Formats: sequence, C-alpha cells, structure tokens
Amino acid sequence: MKSGAGAGVFKAKKKNGTEYYRASLTYKGKHISLGSRDTLEEANRLYREAHTLLHSDLFVTDYTDDCALSFDKWVILVNVRDNGVYIKNPIYLSKRFFSYFLNPQTELKFDNEDLFFYSIHKIQVRGGHLFCENFGAQMNLKARYGIRPYAVAGKDYFFINGDDTDYRYANIEVVNNYHGVTEQVNSRLKKSYIAKIHINGVYQLGTYASAEEAAIAYNKAVDLLSHTKIKKPGMPTNYIEDLSPSDYAHIYTDVVLSESYLNYLKENA
Repeated sequence: MKSGAGAGVFKAKKKNGTEYYRASLTYKGKHISLGSRDTLEEANRLYREAHTLLHSDLFVTDYTDDCALSFDKWVILVNVRDNGVYIKNPIYLSKRFFSYFLNPQTELKFDNEDLFFYSIHKIQVRGGHLFCENFGAQMNLKARYGIRPYAVAGKDYFFINGDDTDYRYANIEVVNNYHGVTEQVNSRLKKSYIAKIHINGVYQLGTYASAEEAAIAYNKAVDLLSHTKIKKPGMPTNYIEDLSPSDYAHIYTDVVLSESYLNYLKENA
C-alpha cells in the first residue's frame, strides 16, 4: 500500500511513467487481483465492492452495469466465496455440473468432465454464435458436441429438455451427423437417409439404407460437380470415421445418384 492508497490498493507506473492503481485482496488464503484503474478513487471502489461481495449473499444475477468490478471478476469472486475455488473464467460450480456465465442473464451449463477445458478456454459470442479459442483457432462451440456447421436445431440435433443453453451431454441428441444427409422414419418406424445437395436449388440424390451410404453419395455428388463448369467453391464433404479406405471406395463406386442430378451435371458439363 503506497502514497495514501486504501486497503488493497497499490500505486504503480506504466513504462511511459504514467501512474495507475492496482487493486487486490486476500480471501481465505487466496490472493486475488481485482484489476487496475487510472485513479485512486476508482481502485478503492474496486476493493470495497469485492470485499462487500465476498461477505454477502449476492449472486451472479445481482450484477448490474454500474458495478465497479467486471462481470467476469464478479462471477469468479462469487465462486471463490461459495466453493473455495479460484477459476480465471466466469464459472460457478454446482454439485453435478457447472455454469459458465456470459452475462447475468445467460448461463451455459456443462458436465463436470468439461471443467478443465472451459477453465482455460474462454467462450466468445460472434454473430449470435458461440466460439471458443482452441490452440489459436476459433472453434464453434457446437462442434465440440458433434453438431456440424449449418446443422438445423430441431432437425439435425435436439436439446432434449428444450434448453439450448444446456450443453450437458445427456441433453444433446445429434440426429444427422453428415453434410447433406437427413434421417427419416416411416410409419413402421424404419429409418432411411435422404441425401441432398444445394446448388442452384436443392437436388435430391437418393434415399439410402445407412447414414454412411448417404454421406458418401453426397461426397460423390460434390466430386462430380467439380468436373463441370458450375462454380461452387468451398463445399464441405463428409469424413466417415468408421470405414476403412477399401470399404469407403467400394460404397463410393456402387452408390447410385438420382437421374435428375446426373442430368443436371450433363447439361453443365
């Protein structure tokens, strides 16, 4: 503590000589940095607010825009107070799961087995989608749970309890794992798989007995498209993990595409 600063506030200097103030406190043997501010008054407010929070029953949802602490730091302190664990991301631990708070109104729920990952990887929101930094790349959060890009909620995957913020594994049901493939069930509860490709409109490629066969039919349709004058760059293809190269090649050779699609390719050859 220096130069008249209050408890837990320290004066410091930037490389250019500008003075600023750092706030921190120690709670149950844990030293917690609260942030830095340009003025002594602002830094003291950080400390006082953190001290009050740690000795109150305020929760994450009590945070308001006029709080001195950042929202992330507020959640971190509430978790330290209630659970005795410091985590650098805005995570609150419960008995059977944990919550990652994006803001006071948005709580994402995860299984405890994911705690290590989210304790070191920050979730970000961009264009209404959730992303997570992973080894320098931006990973769509849903991809971590087997939901492919452009999958449609309620068709390709379901949140079983209807809560699309609940990412616990038992709550996510992925129906369609592959690009261009849709599962259908007839009146006798027998499943089949329709493969479609989007070019200038939608072309149905066929109906197949397995999702893997339909996925390979889609891949074949994309490959054949590349030999025409139609320019459709960047079309995704499917990776079928459980097939050997020879099995894949056998299905690829034998799979039949619809006459309407083959005729479309001939017209644009």
